[in-house]
Amino acid sequence: MFLAMCPTSIFAECSAVLVRIQATARVYDHPVGELAAFILAGGKSSRMGRDKAFLDLDGRTLLDRALALAKNVTDDVRIVGEKTKLAGLENVVEDLYPNCGPLGGIHAALTSSTAELNLMLAVDMPFMEPRFLEYLISTARQSQATVAVPRAGGGLQPLCAVYRLWFTELAERALRAGRNKIDRLFPPAHTRVLEEDELKHAGFAVEMFRNVNTPADWEQAKSAAHLKS
Repeated sequence: MFLAMCPTSIFAECSAVLVRIQATARVYDHPVGELAAFILAGGKSSRMGRDKAFLDLDGRTLLDRALALAKNVTDDVRIVGEKTKLAGLENVVEDLYPNCGPLGGIHAALTSSTAELNLMLAVDMPFMEPRFLEYLISTARQSQATVAVPRAGGGLQPLCAVYRLWFTELAERALRAGRNKIDRLFPPAHTRVLEEDELKHAGFAVEMFRNVNTPADWEQAKSAAHLKS
């Protein structure tokens, strides 16, 4: 099922850009890999009051858990965030458009990538399942869509989605124009939405998309993790 909630003018612009990008061959100095994964860890964590990436859940930080999760699907795993905050860690990518929210992180990730498929994963999804990431990536491969994104809890989940490399230019144009909302850039004819019914039919619980934004969310996550252990 495809999106149908964005203004027509944005759809037209996105479609025109996609046609132009897809008609132009991109040349790299080295072979293009099929899949890269990026952990989005550049948020300010203002509602949490401390950096979510370094919260400890059952002996591992959320960042460590997200990195291990992504490494289940690819060896090419990088972190998007500030190098000063992530000092000592390898493969860190910084925003080229600071203070532009998650779209700035996705843009930075794609700009640094040569992979055809690019998994974006928020650092604060401690209940995400590796089996679902495999399902999401397989769906993205088969669909040829620019974006493969699940819908859960009544909304799209663009921070647990697969983006093809040519989404870079759509993000660049939006950021330059001061448009930072991600899902407004999803052209309906080029977006594969994994609806909740599909997820449930495939055996996935929408609770895996639960993230942690506040101290209350964090306490609930710790309680849930304790019950699962």
